[in-house]
Amino acid sequence: MPPKLCTNLVLILLAASVAAARRHPSPANSTASGKPVYLWPLPKKFTSGSRTLLVDPDLALHPNGPGGRAAAVAEAFERYRSLIFSSWAHAARNASGGYDIAELTVVVASADEKMELGVDESYTIYVAAAGGVNSIVGGATIEANTIYGAIRGLETFSQLCVFNYDTKNVEVLHAPWYIQDEPRFAFRGLLLDTSRHFLPVDVIKQVIDSMSYSKLNVLHWHIIDEQSFPLEVPSYPNLWKGSYSKWERYTVEDAHDIVSYARKRGVHVMAEIDVPGHAESWGNGYPKLWPSPKCREPLDVSSNYTFEVISGILSDMRKIFPFGLFHLGGDEVYTGCWNVTPHVRQWLDEHNMTTKDAYKYFVLKAQEIAIKLNWIPVNWEETFNSFKENLNPLTVVHNWLGPGVCPKVVEKGFRCIMSNQGVWYLDHLDVPWEDFYTSEPLAGINNTAQQKLVLGGEVCMWGETADTSDVQQTIWPRAAAAAERMWSQLEAISAQDLETTILARLHYFRCLLNHRGIAAAPVTNAYGRRPPTGPGSCFIQ
Repeated sequence: MPPKLCTNLVLILLAASVAAARRHPSPANSTASGKPVYLWPLPKKFTSGSRTLLVDPDLALHPNGPGGRAAAVAEAFERYRSLIFSSWAHAARNASGGYDIAELTVVVASADEKMELGVDESYTIYVAAAGGVNSIVGGATIEANTIYGAIRGLETFSQLCVFNYDTKNVEVLHAPWYIQDEPRFAFRGLLLDTSRHFLPVDVIKQVIDSMSYSKLNVLHWHIIDEQSFPLEVPSYPNLWKGSYSKWERYTVEDAHDIVSYARKRGVHVMAEIDVPGHAESWGNGYPKLWPSPKCREPLDVSSNYTFEVISGILSDMRKIFPFGLFHLGGDEVYTGCWNVTPHVRQWLDEHNMTTKDAYKYFVLKAQEIAIKLNWIPVNWEETFNSFKENLNPLTVVHNWLGPGVCPKVVEKGFRCIMSNQGVWYLDHLDVPWEDFYTSEPLAGINNTAQQKLVLGGEVCMWGETADTSDVQQTIWPRAAAAAERMWSQLEAISAQDLETTILARLHYFRCLLNHRGIAAAPVTNAYGRRPPTGPGSCFIQ
């Protein structure tokens, strides 16, 4: 079918569904029959019906539109078809041979595969049976402006598909479905720390997979810290002598692979090198970066060599990480080391600087290097708290110390990312899912123009007590609670009851993650990542 004709047909179908919905409206958290909507995160708008449709195990892709035939769409379809038909159990062929959904039409308006912050992730879905009320043709259709919107639509479609153990068929309940969806925030992140404990590439890929299931779209890769420097840097090959061992390293090829893998799932990778603090590991390969052998961080602010190395690292990383934002850290800089190192003290005196001045000088110089490489610098909030008047106007300020930061940031015209440690730090095991869910990035910001300066938020998986053995169950399902806050419309999620409707859907999503091989912990743990305390169903733990 020609793209325009297909699109027009979809619009006719959607109009019919909307008309039906106006006659039989359903609550924002339930189907037309009053059943909970087991979709996570909750779509922006949807209507449903009362029919059950069978999905063909040989479900075929019908690509359409300029971007429908993109390799990324075909690959995503194959991934989701595999999840639909093998996550819960293996479907058998219907004895009658008749299926309501034998084909999934994916219409993508643009063939442009460029992925940058704010890329259009909107999509619409229509699912109906031929001959039914308000339907013209049977099957399912996803329509999106970009391939990344189509990927988000495929995730939602996969969640509509449920295995029936009695009939051994995959079904779509409560059809016909009309879903119109788009994210509330452009930046929906998860920080992953691979310095405190090394995480193998395959584990990072599993995290990326699970991010795509909840529609998180930025992996903040905290690669390096004072404990280890695991990344290969061709310009300065001895830097990864700061790794824990030669078997706990990432090659340039590994990093490229992770970025490519993430892009195919609609996930950006924002890398971080934290300067000038949190950098002791750098000196294992290049001791000149330390102020002295006894005083190893912050990095030596008085040496041009320090900034030559930073420039080399960023130049090499720019070839790997295409995302427009780069994180330069800037937190927890304890400058006493500079005061007690004779040559640094002399440099400070010659330049008439205090250590606070030197901290500002270092951050701004690192920003300048990043901006020349066409990156937007992201810095932790201490930089804003210490010298907001001097920060480059491009700076994105990353909150972490506590609440009330983003209102101050956007009032000064800077952009902000919210990660309040009291509610969105995953390594804080005593923070329950409810706190993750109810934390609002726009709290305290009433001005519409200032609200637009909040890019979104990020949950942080710091790795001091997390490695391959427990990282997934520490992330999930609490990260999913924040993911819905960042994706779904505030009015819709605020209208739901936290302990009944939302909790039931989160239980279901946690079980879905488990069936997809993600080690998500029970939802209602007193402490994150604890295993179950006794026998029971996945759906009530």
